[in-house]
Amino acid sequence: MISDPPAEQRPWAVLRQFVRPRPPVERCELCGLGLAAEHPHLLEPATRQLHCCCDACSILFSGQRQEARYRRVPPLVEWLDGFQLSDERWDDLHLPINLAFFVRSTAAGRVLAHFPSPAGATESLLPLETWDQLARENRVLETMEPDVEALLVNRLGESHEYYRVSIDECYKLVGLIRTHWRGLSGGTVAWAEIVTFFAGLKQRSRPFGGAPNARPEL
Repeated sequence: MISDPPAEQRPWAVLRQFVRPRPPVERCELCGLGLAAEHPHLLEPATRQLHCCCDACSILFSGQRQEARYRRVPPLVEWLDGFQLSDERWDDLHLPINLAFFVRSTAAGRVLAHFPSPAGATESLLPLETWDQLARENRVLETMEPDVEALLVNRLGESHEYYRVSIDECYKLVGLIRTHWRGLSGGTVAWAEIVTFFAGLKQRSRPFGGAPNARPEL
């Protein structure tokens, strides 16, 4: 049986609780304010870099012109029911895996395709004529905000899921894979995290153009 420390040692035990290193607090990259786990982001289009920020700083950059240094990333998760993308058209995009996101970059002056990998977001050369045909078949692609909104495609296994999302959702997926991927096959933990990510995304989504509280069938 473990006995209590002597009475004279107890105050020191209490004090030690206050000198232990505390976990680092994520802070707004503009003003330094501490951030909650869920917080807004700003995008720097020239570098495609996301910056964590507080609500107040994000509001300052709402409605910024496309040529501004920073643009607020609006929260967005829309389920694209009825999205048209055949297996043949997907193959024409020449992507190495069945998971990718597409965003129109103002800095590059074109649509960029990326797929998540253990090394991070990897850019893939996108045949523009194939994308143009895809955009003609799916007018929603013409309504996406450049830089800050993306088409996220999940065709892993039997899944054929298409989302219009804010760009930070894509980088959440990238970070998840980079953190958990092990070896050549990824490992059971990584694949479980991917499944959980898309289940949560579907749960939070609304149909394109639908009411915020509408949810697709799970």
